[in-house]
Amino acid sequence: MPIPLVQIVYNTIMQNKETHIYQTLIHVFTVPAIMFTMISCQTSAKSSTPVPDETMPSLAETAVPAIEATVMPPTAAITPPALPANFQTTLLNPLDTPHTYIQDTCQYLKSKWNPSNAKPGTVIMIIMMKGIYRGPVEESGGIDAGDLVQILDELERQGFEAINTEQLLAFMERNLYIPPRSVVIIQDGNRKYENFTKHLGGYWEKLGWPVVNGWVSQPNTLESLWLENIALEQEGFVDHQPQGVMFGTLLSDDSSKAVITRELQGSIDAFAQRFAKNPIAFIWPGGGFGQRPVEAARQLKYQLGFTSNSRGPIMYNWVPLADKTDPARPVFIPEGKIGDPLMTLPRYWPSEALMAIDKVRNIGNQATAYAEANKETEIAYYNIVCASTYGQLPTP
Repeated sequence: MPIPLVQIVYNTIMQNKETHIYQTLIHVFTVPAIMFTMISCQTSAKSSTPVPDETMPSLAETAVPAIEATVMPPTAAITPPALPANFQTTLLNPLDTPHTYIQDTCQYLKSKWNPSNAKPGTVIMIIMMKGIYRGPVEESGGIDAGDLVQILDELERQGFEAINTEQLLAFMERNLYIPPRSVVIIQDGNRKYENFTKHLGGYWEKLGWPVVNGWVSQPNTLESLWLENIALEQEGFVDHQPQGVMFGTLLSDDSSKAVITRELQGSIDAFAQRFAKNPIAFIWPGGGFGQRPVEAARQLKYQLGFTSNSRGPIMYNWVPLADKTDPARPVFIPEGKIGDPLMTLPRYWPSEALMAIDKVRNIGNQATAYAEANKETEIAYYNIVCASTYGQLPTP
């Protein structure tokens, strides 16, 4: 049978009478016993005479001290990292500097790093040409048929693919996917069916490469020429975009409002009637443009514009333009001061296109490397500044 705890304590006390432990144990057990006896007596006395004290407040009337809320110190704000500078390259003319056009940094970063979109460093080469000749080239901007084949073959060899203006616009505005090395081939002026099929048709059939045509909606255009080009448009081979209404019209800030309206609105009306489409790009006739023509084009819902200035390739939110006149190239109108890069896109002349292909490819490679080097910083900035409003970046 187990020995009770009280018995164990008693034995311990008796065995240590002469020690300090004895005195301590007596104190430990005696004092509580006395206190317990006094409390019991008081309780018994109160229970036997339950007379309420009218002077004491009841429990409900007793004020309960307010409990102060614990105030946690505010969480320290996370400082976003500084964004890198805009990509630069020494492969451009020093006066042709990259200009951006997207004001919303968060939207730009979200589109840039969306894995479904075009990868950073995707580059576009825009090539202009006029007539294609077998023999002597008869006009500035014209090209020998053999030289054209050489340019197109080199583009294919270096991994370029041709796109149309709708693809170009989607990329430039939202960074939607296009091939990492893309080319827009633009031939100015009204051309016959054979012009396209003979010189460019093979690339359309073999590679699916479209060509953009700067069409002039001249009122006295032959009906047969209209019908030929309508067929090319419907096939998807030729993407017609306006180059005005009257041949030889150069638009500038000195042009009257009537002339600007005739060239811009007149093109829209003719395209709606003949090509059954709303044009999205305007190819500035003769390379002439200005602040007023650009603003008028925007009001009429044009979204792209092509100059004859050869500045370099373009990328998402990256267009090389000049802010002042270059004495070495006085015919190039400075576009930077207009402040609308998408309406003043540069084009390579056919005489320089072949030599520029390798440079364009290298600029794209440089831009890709620069973007990857700064990817972690830009994503960290987005997560701190943008994610709560724009949502998390999509994952692969």
